[in-house]
Parts: sequence; C-alpha cells; structure tokens
Amino acid sequence: MFHIIHIVIIASYILSTLCLMVYGLHCYIMIAIFILKQKNARRKINETIEVYNRNRECNEYPFVTIQLPIYNELDVVHRLLWSVAAIDYPNDRFEIQVLDDSTDETVDLINETITEVQRNNINIYAVRRQDRIDFKAGALSHGLTLAKGDYIAIFDSDFIIPEHFLKRTVALIDGHDDIGCVQARWGHYNQKENWLTRAQSVGIDGHFTAEQGARGYTNLCMNFNGTAGIWRKEAIKDGGGWQGDTLTEDLDLSYRAQMAGYKIQYDFDLECPAEVPNNVAALKSQQKRWAKGSIETAIKILPQLFADKKFSILQKAEAFLHLTHYAVSLFMSILFILTMPMLLWTPLPEFDLILTAVWSTVVFAAVAPCIMYTLSGCVLKNGFFSLSHFPAMLVVGTGLCLNNANAVLEGIRGEKSDFIRTPKSGSSNIEKKRGQYIAVNNIKSGYIELLSGLYCFITLLLYFQTQKYLFGFFIAAYAFGLTVFGLLTLKSRVNI
Repeated sequence: MFHIIHIVIIASYILSTLCLMVYGLHCYIMIAIFILKQKNARRKINETIEVYNRNRECNEYPFVTIQLPIYNELDVVHRLLWSVAAIDYPNDRFEIQVLDDSTDETVDLINETITEVQRNNINIYAVRRQDRIDFKAGALSHGLTLAKGDYIAIFDSDFIIPEHFLKRTVALIDGHDDIGCVQARWGHYNQKENWLTRAQSVGIDGHFTAEQGARGYTNLCMNFNGTAGIWRKEAIKDGGGWQGDTLTEDLDLSYRAQMAGYKIQYDFDLECPAEVPNNVAALKSQQKRWAKGSIETAIKILPQLFADKKFSILQKAEAFLHLTHYAVSLFMSILFILTMPMLLWTPLPEFDLILTAVWSTVVFAAVAPCIMYTLSGCVLKNGFFSLSHFPAMLVVGTGLCLNNANAVLEGIRGEKSDFIRTPKSGSSNIEKKRGQYIAVNNIKSGYIELLSGLYCFITLLLYFQTQKYLFGFFIAAYAFGLTVFGLLTLKSRVNI
C-alpha cells in the first residue's frame, strides 16, 4: 500500500515531468515552423523593404520619434546617443527623445552629449520627470505625450542602433495599417567576453530564431521585446498604452495590441547588437524580472485572450505556453528536489512497457532545447558555436532554476516589486569592462543554491547505487549548475 506521501511525491514528480515534456515538445514545433516558413517569409520582407525605399524622396518618409529610456547608464549612454545620431534617415524626419530618469552623473553626460550631437543638425532632446512612477513604462508613456512622430522606435541603453534600422522597419509598418509593431533580432557585441556571455548568446539566438521566427512568420501571437523595435503610435493607444502593473510592460502591451486587432511583424535579417550581462548577479536580476513579469502578464492577459473569439484554439494554446514559459523553472526545481525521495522512499509499480515509452518521450523532449539552439545557430551560420557551447547553456539553465522559480512564485502570489534594470558595463568582444553599477547579490540565495547543488550530487551518487545510469546526466546537470551559480553568487563582486 502506498502511503499518502508516496502518492503526493509520485504525482508531483510525474506531473512536473509531463509539463516539462510539453514545453520541450513545443521547442520542436517552433523550430519546425521556423525552418519551413523562414525562407519565403524573409524573401517577401526584404522585397517589401527594397520596393518601399526604391527612389523614395527624403520628404516622403514619415516622421519618427526615437525613444531612449535611460536610468543611471553612465557606462553606455554616450555610445548609444552617438549610435542613434548616425542613423541613415532624413534629419528633418525624425526626433530623438532621451527619456532620462537618472539620478547620478549620467544626467550631466547626457546633457553634454546632446549638445555635441545637436551640432550635427540632429533633433535630440532630453525628457525628464519629477518621479519614476511606473519606471520604464512610465517614462515611455510620458514621452509619448510629447512625441511628434506617428511611429515610435524604442531602444534600451546598451544597444548599438544599425544605420539602416529606420529604413527597414518603417518600410514594414508604413502603409500597413494592420501592423502595430515591427521587432528586430537582437545580436551580441560582447558575446565572446566570457563563458557566461557565450552561453546566453546561444539561448537568445534560439529565442530570436526559432521562437520569434515561428510566431512572426505565422499567425501566432508574438511579442515586442522591449527594445530594437518600432511601434505605430495608434497601436500603443488602442492597446491601452504603456502600463506599469507588470514588470514586463513590453510583453503586456504586445498582447493587448494584438487583442485590439494589430499584428506584430518580425524582421529576422535586421540585427541590433546589444550587451548581454557579463556576471551572474546581473543575469539573475534580469532573469528574475523577466520571469516574474511574464507570469504577471499571463495572469493579467490570458483570461481576456481565452475569451476573445477572434483567436483560434491553436493561437491560445501557443500563447499560454509563451506567457507561462518561465514556469519551466518551477517544474525543474520540483524534479531535482523530489528525485531523492523517489529513489529512497517511493516504490514504483511494475509497468515497464509504459514507463519505457513515457521516459523515451521525456528524453526526446529533454534534448529539444539543444536541437533548437543548434539548428538556430545553423540558420545564423553559427551552428558549431551553438552546439559546442550548449554545455555552458545547460549550466546557466539549471543554475537559474531556483532564482526563476522563486520569481514565478512571487508572480503567482501577486507580490509587487520595483523594476530593477540590468546593470551594463559597456564591454565588448575586444574590451572587457567593469561597470559603475553592479546588481545586488542575494547572499541567502547563494547559500540555498550551493546546498541544492550538494543535494543533487548526493542524489546522483544514490542514483548510481541503484545501478541505473540513463538519467544521471540530468541530475549531474542540476548539481553542476546550482553549485556554480551558488559559488558565484556568494562573491560580492563577480569577475568571471
């Protein structure tokens, strides 16, 4: 007879495994859609851009407002402002709003740089508020009341803006009244700075290739990623405007705009390089905001989306997996915690054939991220890099699971927190830098991760004692990932 605790453990373990399997199989679907659709979709997009810009006179381009939300970005703001000043677009057809909420010497640097840029006949000015209500969403909303453009381009402080950005994105939105937003692909100018930036670049490439590509090239709901995109001003207003009740205001507005009838276009071939976090503390801070914000958005948006009859069951199902994706970290945490009691205390019934079929499917789903990232890298002509750095990506994925699981639970409980921006250093592949600002290390979380890593190593030994080795790789991945992140978190200043 099974005790109730055994039933609870088995049920929780199996349910978490099945949920992870669903999210894993979803990866296969997305990469398959992208591979099948991307060639023709990209060709049509590039043809549209070429036709739009062919023989177009300067005064025929629409007026665009470029918004640059800034908060204490001393290390990167100078580069950003000169980057946007070099954009290839008629000078009298765009304006640059520096939405400056800074409270430090960044204010003086912005003022000096704006004065220098204005000498080149560039319409650039600072917009400052008395407070930071709603953080980035509030800054964007305030700037929108002053914006003269019908289209609003948005860039975070760590991006370098391609010269041809406006001529590509404007071509895809101007005259296409159903398009509310155009999103570009993120690149990484400090990809090779250290093992952590290499690992992140593999994951980000997978997102912007397979996931965003599949959504953008079909009739699935996709999202603006908060930067490197351009909005139709009316789409922002029709979608309800920027709102600060979630930590992912970009994801929130994206879905509201699509429920208002707009589509989001994706330009895979427009790469906008950015800086990825170069230390564990900054990465954990960024991931916590994204994980918590996405769950907040899911709770806010999904009931409305499910009730909206213009979306198909397929669209709603994919939107659910999209908005709840960070729940994967919660299921991962449940698995590594329950593996030891499953080994020690919970006898399994005899149904070998069923178990073999189920676990084979689980393994197939578990390797889906590796396949998705590798194939995404191949599309970017970077397949060997993606495959060779997948082990580092695996360490990042398992090492972050507790951090992100905690964020997911906070989102489910409705706990509110401030928008903590990710510190940037201005590093590149050529030059490594330490930024003026660092993320606050949560020492308690470091100890918990380190102890969890030790727990997983003990679980791994117990697993081998059962003379079963097939899934030892996954337990080992948790052990290494959590231990590495725990050790690095305990350092007050991470220098990888």
